[in-house]
Amino acid sequence: QGETGTGKEVMARWLHQNGTRSAWPFIDLNCGGLSRDLLETELFGHERGSFTGAIQNKTGLLEIGHRGTLFLDEIGDMDLQVQSKLLKVIEEKVFRRLGSTHERTVDTRLIAATHRDLRLLVQQKLFREDLYFRVSTITLFVPPLRHRAEDIPLLARALLNDLTANLGMSTMEMDDDALNRLCAYPWPGNVRELKNVLERAVLLGDQKKLRSRDLD
Repeated sequence: QGETGTGKEVMARWLHQNGTRSAWPFIDLNCGGLSRDLLETELFGHERGSFTGAIQNKTGLLEIGHRGTLFLDEIGDMDLQVQSKLLKVIEEKVFRRLGSTHERTVDTRLIAATHRDLRLLVQQKLFREDLYFRVSTITLFVPPLRHRAEDIPLLARALLNDLTANLGMSTMEMDDDALNRLCAYPWPGNVRELKNVLERAVLLGDQKKLRSRDLD
């Protein structure tokens, strides 16, 4: 759990890469904004002819991520009917493609993320209580960046190094005034906003040293 932009997907990838399933795929899917039909076919796949436009078989992400990790971002936005089908997969490790009567077995670790309060959604009947209990076995909270200002210098330097490397530039230093401005800002967009600010500063600055004026 955590606000948007705090790095929940980064944490999920770290858990995968440092776990026993790291040799198998890490599959991520953002549930926010997806219709029920699209979310179902993305997760479970479909058989040819199962609906208008299904001109060929489609393998779902559950199958693709077999033995690996499935990361469901913004699970709080998932349609209730899809929630019911996901619960069956978690409990019985079987599912059917849309339009199929054949049950497939899958073994995947599920990591779910949300910026919403799932307990409140359960009270509002917008999230299944039984699914909530299954996905909240272990809950990790990623605090917003404004609550861990001591991390900003380390994050800023790491992001700056990544940005310059991706742009084919030499390593860029950061002066104290720039770093102090970064540490004093509350970062409502969290790490994602920090990365965007640094990228803009790198692209528009003098490309030798990041200064406070480059952050304007």
